[in-house]
Amino acid sequence: MGAVTLEPGDHVSEHYHPYSEEFLYVVRGQLVVTVDGADIDLAPDEAIMVPIGARHRLVNHGSESALAVFHLSPLAPEPRLGHVDTEPLPNADEPTLHVAGSD
Repeated sequence: MGAVTLEPGDHVSEHYHPYSEEFLYVVRGQLVVTVDGADIDLAPDEAIMVPIGARHRLVNHGSESALAVFHLSPLAPEPRLGHVDTEPLPNADEPTLHVAGSD
């Protein structure tokens, strides 16, 4: 379980969860959730369940910060197996800082 805050224009790149359903509840702001190519508008106090394996992304097309709470269940057998990106991550072409011992 966690929370995500997206500022106007921000997005979460398309991905899927091979072992988990994802439940997403919008607390504040407006989000467009694209699930397997279909856009779904969510306002505060609205929620969606994304089925296992469904490609999805989040976008804040609004003019204010959006806050959503999410929950994944059941969990993948290992954290590295739980999230598969299907499009480039934002700023993927920018250099990243590597900390010694983190590789």
